[in-house]
Amino acid sequence: MIEGSIGMACKCSSSTVERRCVISSNKLKEFCFNRKNLRNVSTVLVFKRSFVKWRSVSGRSRIVSMDVREKSKSTLFESSKHKRVPLYVMMPIDSFGIDTTGTPRIRKIKALTVSLKALKLAGVHGIAVEVWWGVVERFFPHAYNWSLYEQLFKLVSEMGLKLQVALSFHSNVHLSSRVQGISLPQWIIEIGQHNKDIYYRDQNGFPNADYLTLGVDNIPLFSGRTALQCYEDFIHSFANKFDSLMGTIIEEVCVGLGPSGELRYPSHPLQDGRWQFPGIGAFQCYDKYMMEDLRAVAWQEGKPDWANKGPPNAGDYNSFPTDVPFFEEGEGSFLSDYGHFFLEWYSDRLLRHADAVLEIAAKLLKKYQEDEQNSVRVMAKIGLLYWWYQTLSHPAELTAGYYNTAFRDGYDPLTSMLSRHGAALQISCFEMMDDETPETFLCSPESLLQQIKIASKKRVIELTGRNTHQRFDEAGLKQIHSNCFDSQAEAVRSFTYFRMNEKIFRGENWNNFVPFVRRMNTEL
Repeated sequence: MIEGSIGMACKCSSSTVERRCVISSNKLKEFCFNRKNLRNVSTVLVFKRSFVKWRSVSGRSRIVSMDVREKSKSTLFESSKHKRVPLYVMMPIDSFGIDTTGTPRIRKIKALTVSLKALKLAGVHGIAVEVWWGVVERFFPHAYNWSLYEQLFKLVSEMGLKLQVALSFHSNVHLSSRVQGISLPQWIIEIGQHNKDIYYRDQNGFPNADYLTLGVDNIPLFSGRTALQCYEDFIHSFANKFDSLMGTIIEEVCVGLGPSGELRYPSHPLQDGRWQFPGIGAFQCYDKYMMEDLRAVAWQEGKPDWANKGPPNAGDYNSFPTDVPFFEEGEGSFLSDYGHFFLEWYSDRLLRHADAVLEIAAKLLKKYQEDEQNSVRVMAKIGLLYWWYQTLSHPAELTAGYYNTAFRDGYDPLTSMLSRHGAALQISCFEMMDDETPETFLCSPESLLQQIKIASKKRVIELTGRNTHQRFDEAGLKQIHSNCFDSQAEAVRSFTYFRMNEKIFRGENWNNFVPFVRRMNTEL
């Protein structure tokens, strides 16, 4: 799910035409289309999926295929249905910043201390902290400054709280106009000023500077290092610095794999105004490094006509699927030979990126996972692109890199990859209900969440959850609890509440939040 997305709908209908109004935080847009033209729409959720064996876009570069069921390397986890779910609360977005000397500082430390004490008394298990690449290795390559996190981790541990750490290789400078965000390291930005192709680009050539393109994973553009080597050195430095806390105070490490820390392409850039809910998003593979890779694979497949571009008929960020030929059924669509080729390549490269980064993390953190009593859980986070889920093509998922349609389970290859590294999967939208989403846009967060739970159970993947929007009402908190203690599946291993701010401590909100925490702590 894209953090901060806002969507409301009002509907005036007749027998053939419905007028759609989408209200966003910035502007009002009207969409009008004929119900008869919904050729791509399935009015009933498609749960019975017909898995088709597509050929690989590149025989030796393919990670997983739909017809190959690898034996999971994960150990079967003991039943957790009866166990409590540890609750972490994410740190405020404005909890620290960079002062005029370039030194990171904790803001309002006295108020933060009081807040941590209150959360501990309420029964909260731990605090989720984003550890930013752009803070620690800010000015020069290999120059790591961990002072901010040494102070912060010490404060959290003194309160008797545990830590969930998110290694954040992305930027959040566009996340909020009210708060000074954290950019990528300055030395990375300087490289990007001369070579904008180190970032993802859309079909119009517009770059997204929130995360390095996976196209540079193995290209030494960063003071002699590849992007993967930069991530490896950072994780190694982190593990060395906080070795004494690993497994005792630091219990979970979420490895950042893309924008907002999620394994996906930046296909829905809400922050700079290019995308508004419920647009389908746009493919993000037009930097020169990814295009070179696409060209090589197309030639290898004997299809040079497919070499130099993405789908020419895939619309734009704010298109609806009914307006876009690629997401309908016909020549050149997602169901065509070209559509299979492109989507398989696009999603496969994303999985290869996660596979490489998690292999590094698993190797460096392996010793902390071998101690049964004081182990560290390694996690990866994905987004839930739930709008247009009730269509055949699932366009919002496809542009984000999840090759999931009515005919193909896109989350089985993903969970298969995670199982090889023993990594848990963190998924969002635990507070969301189908009947609270705009029916007009064929949303179904509950069905998508259930699909991913089924794929994770099949691959014996531990699940952790989080909310996307802050909820304090009883219905929203009840939905979170219900998803954490699903009667049809194992309970999630932990839950991360997004996030701490002044609202959580307001009278009525706090009066609802504390009983929710206690219910999460109750063994069933």
